Amino acid sequence: MPKFSAEHVALVTGSSLGIGAATAVEFARQGARVAVHYNSSEAEADKIVAAVEAEGVTAWKFQADVSDPAQARGLGERVLETCGRVDTLVNNAGSLVGRKMFEEVDLAFWREVMAVNLDSAIFVSQPIVTHMKQRGSGAIINLGSISGHNGGGPGAIPYAVSKAAITCLTKGMAKEFAKEGIRVNAVNPGVILTPLQERFSTPEWIEKMVSGVPQGRAGAAEEVAAVIAFLASEAASHVLGESIEVNGGWLMD
Repeated sequence: MPKFSAEHVALVTGSSLGIGAATAVEFARQGARVAVHYNSSEAEADKIVAAVEAEGVTAWKFQADVSDPAQARGLGERVLETCGRVDTLVNNAGSLVGRKMFEEVDLAFWREVMAVNLDSAIFVSQPIVTHMKQRGSGAIINLGSISGHNGGGPGAIPYAVSKAAITCLTKGMAKEFAKEGIRVNAVNPGVILTPLQERFSTPEWIEKMVSGVPQGRAGAAEEVAAVIAFLASEAASHVLGESIEVNGGWLMD
């Protein structure tokens, strides 16, 4: 498994629950210091800070509503000011927000979904990218979704569109920043058992989705976290602009 230096700092947005929480702990296990970000789940964020520190590395906790561009940029700036550096940025924060069929989607809902899933990745990244350019190195991993390929489940078109846009954003960033020593990639989870999945999908719908997975099971957040950590490591030094599918074979792209 890849290992990070004792100076390495990873900022993981939305790291109080689910894939983000597992990712924060995975980076800590591999030796990195971790900036844990949350919006409203402070108690859960405290647990992840404790889990990171239990691995013998430093953890910091930051609150921000990254759907707000000013707060998103401010998060990146505060982490840099507090931690002194960011070697890896994981743009994990996101949400389905809710399920609405196509004709029910209004402008406010559309913008809310785009803000939390797409805008957040852009505006958190901006100050981090400036810092990484100055240092001549860095890794950014954006969280997409299998829904960005297949259009999503019932009532999830806005979410699917936002995740398809993450793929395009990732490729554009990778091209623009490659000569600056910054590698940008994405990870597209499939059916992963997380609080987000359980909140917005019924057990019956989850069972139906899992029935289409060749591996015959849902994934775990830790399995996604391991791929994210790989993309941030030197083991992936020649990987740029890729979207890695983590879905048990549900989509082989």
